[in-house]
Amino acid sequence: MLIKQLSIFLENKKGRFTDVAKILGEAGINMTAFTVSENSDFGILRLIVSDPEKAMQVLKDYQYAVSSTDVVCVQCPNKPGALATVMSLITQAGVFVEYMYAFSSGEKALVIIRPDNLEKTVAVLSENKVELLAASELFAL
Repeated sequence: MLIKQLSIFLENKKGRFTDVAKILGEAGINMTAFTVSENSDFGILRLIVSDPEKAMQVLKDYQYAVSSTDVVCVQCPNKPGALATVMSLITQAGVFVEYMYAFSSGEKALVIIRPDNLEKTVAVLSENKVELLAASELFAL
């Protein structure tokens, strides 16, 4: 199960994230997960949204540099060691994780993973009965 993630390049200026959130909100697009990484000149906002194609077009209309990437979303118990078990499967399969981010609520944790080999990651996690979520399932939580 692959999920489309948007990556948006933002200048390191006050209000840039606010502008993106406002643009997407006015377009009726919901954000379910995001992370921001930055350096001295710019930041990268990575988003999981309810309508990636529409979001991409709307943001391009506002002159944002935006791209789309496939990621995997893993659901695991929100307890000590659960993520280590999942990551061990990925590591043992020889897959490199480029980046990841997570959020939890109650008894469940959701982890967005960008591996260097999506197909192998999905296969090894599926074979080991790790729950992978589709984008529609993220918005149903």
